[in-house]
Amino acid sequence: MHEKTILVVDDEPRAREGMKRLLEKWASGKHRIITAANGQEALDILRQERVHVLLTDIRMPEITGLDVLEEMREKDDSPAVILISAYPDFDYAQKAISLGVLNYLLKPVKKSELFEAVEKAIHVSEQKERERVMKQLIDDKLIDALDRHPQTREPIREAIQFIDRHLKDDISLKEVAEHVHLNPSYFSTLFKEQMKLTFSEYLTRRRMQRAKELLMTTDMAVSEIAEECGYKTAKYFIHLFKEMEGKTPSSYRKSQKEK
Repeated sequence: MHEKTILVVDDEPRAREGMKRLLEKWASGKHRIITAANGQEALDILRQERVHVLLTDIRMPEITGLDVLEEMREKDDSPAVILISAYPDFDYAQKAISLGVLNYLLKPVKKSELFEAVEKAIHVSEQKERERVMKQLIDDKLIDALDRHPQTREPIREAIQFIDRHLKDDISLKEVAEHVHLNPSYFSTLFKEQMKLTFSEYLTRRRMQRAKELLMTTDMAVSEIAEECGYKTAKYFIHLFKEMEGKTPSSYRKSQKEK
């Protein structure tokens, strides 16, 4: 299976096929290289499937490379972009920068420059994907609680760190209270006062966040994820996950991958 899809757009067949051959040789089957002969064809591909890196000529008839970028800029999963031009045009370069283009290569493109630009674009694409995944993992109540973290008293900060290190263990309020040298009753009151969540609510939300992260970034079985997040049985984990997210872990994974 290919790791990334790279789309080459150029209305000149020789330039388009030349870049495709170079990239196929460089990728050695690791990435999928596809082409489009004009801006409209490129837009059709970009609307239908996920493209990680886009290399496009600027000056094309009817729909230019910049038009393609304008059209795609609002998409959450828009590709990392490299512009190619036969003209060192300052106005085009300025516009390209405003549209978030990573690189601007002049024809004839040198092999070394092309490969370096594509490698950088793949890295940026992976970074954007991680950010997109993290955005979907956000639990507003958990974020609100953690935003208070710098202002919390030392025992609660230490407790949060302890919880994060032991998510897969069968930890209890009593155990965490003992770790931070506080009476369990006082610790419970202090935790809620500082975090605006009870110990139990915080632990559950933190475990669910970890579960969502594993569902979206690994191929681990649901039973393995349940264990990794501190649940003794997959059945209870699935019940709790559905209660909080409105769907089973498997359905959640499927829906996120479809996005």
